[in-house]
Amino acid sequence: MEPIQVLIVEDDRRVSEIQRLFTEKVSGFSVIGIALSIAEAEEMLAILKPDLVLLDIYFPEGNGIDLLWKIRSHYRSVDVILITAAKEVNILQEAIRGGVFDYILKPIVFDRFRNTLNKFFDYRSKITEMKTVDQLDVDGLLHPVKPATSNEDLMPKGIDAITLEKIITVIDTMAEVGITADKVGKLIGVSRTTARRYLEYLVSSGTVGADLSYGTVGRPERIYLRLGGRSSTGT
Repeated sequence: MEPIQVLIVEDDRRVSEIQRLFTEKVSGFSVIGIALSIAEAEEMLAILKPDLVLLDIYFPEGNGIDLLWKIRSHYRSVDVILITAAKEVNILQEAIRGGVFDYILKPIVFDRFRNTLNKFFDYRSKITEMKTVDQLDVDGLLHPVKPATSNEDLMPKGIDAITLEKIITVIDTMAEVGITADKVGKLIGVSRTTARRYLEYLVSSGTVGADLSYGTVGRPERIYLRLGGRSSTGT
């Protein structure tokens, strides 16, 4: 089977680049374009005709759910995976009604992302070879049997989901000014080293940015702050 052609639609350049790197680590996929706005996405959909769109929801000029419905209306052979910070149930319901293949919450965990792409590759491979289906075929496509996993299973080694959520909550409260690893550690009751490990993980996932603050004395401090200043997880 030819590589699955992927279009990334994400307004944050750092996050879109992470998605590109993650996608190209998975065998059978090729990124053919990155759209930083809904308007760019509409142009690229018409020109590139991708197989799969990785779509964010929050854009300065509009909503990714509206683009999802346009894709459903005009590009019915294109599949969509939402990668978003949106935790609202009504948005998830709308995404399901729009026929998304999966719904991944930020910050992106590579193992979770890879599992989804592998599942999509298996689905695409099977359905392109089928001429007719029976109930077992349908059940295998729509309800594949998979081993039970938990959020802990999907976290990288050394990263605990509960601690990560606490750190994200702290950063959200300091979205405008940023915060040091030392202060994060004191607020949630962990060491500075532990806090920094989690913060650097969030930087690598594109959820948090880092900068240097130069005080009047001493060495500069590394300051962590929300990318885009949004209050929900991710961008």
